[in-house]
Amino acid sequence: MSTGRRTESLSKDRIVAAAIEILDAEGERALTFRALTARLRTGAGALYWHVADKGDLLAAAADEMVARVTDAAPGAAAPDEAIRVLALGIFDAIDDHPWVGTQLSSAPRQPGMLRIFEAVGSRVQALGVPSAAQFDCASALVNYVLGVAGQNAANSRAATARELGRTAFLQTIADDWAGLDPQEYPFVTQVADRVRDHDDREQFLAGIDLILAGIAASH
Repeated sequence: MSTGRRTESLSKDRIVAAAIEILDAEGERALTFRALTARLRTGAGALYWHVADKGDLLAAAADEMVARVTDAAPGAAAPDEAIRVLALGIFDAIDDHPWVGTQLSSAPRQPGMLRIFEAVGSRVQALGVPSAAQFDCASALVNYVLGVAGQNAANSRAATARELGRTAFLQTIADDWAGLDPQEYPFVTQVADRVRDHDDREQFLAGIDLILAGIAASH
């Protein structure tokens, strides 16, 4: 039993907040119930009263990060602008907390995924998309957001692993692309210079705009 036990009541919110601190500082492998009991100065039984297991805790932590984005989204904005704000908020959350993207991609039924689908889907409905097409349109947007945000976070981790800043990391990719055979890779060699200086967030939003334009043109 841990000494110096805190006297204030333990809540699920406090457990999730402590889990997020561990995930941000040390990653998913460091999140254990032993680490949580030490941080919260409590016993394992008190944790199990609120969360079933590590999977339940990860889902709750990811849901908390998503809720921060969806709760901050402008309710009165035009639906297409609200979708842009939501998408960029999720992109930034995954960029700042890469474990969120990993967790969201692991199970479609978890609360965070449901929250994202509801937030995006309700805006798709507000765009006037016919009911038969709403699921496809919302899925296209959500899959794009999570896919691109997850890849961006993976790139950041790869750059960190190689002890490179973003600029240097992109430079190595651009040099690799530029050095390819232009006969075999005409497009890749042509856009290599764009890799060097592109803005990830601007490129991400450009993709959102393309999807929204396609939705508008189709419906």
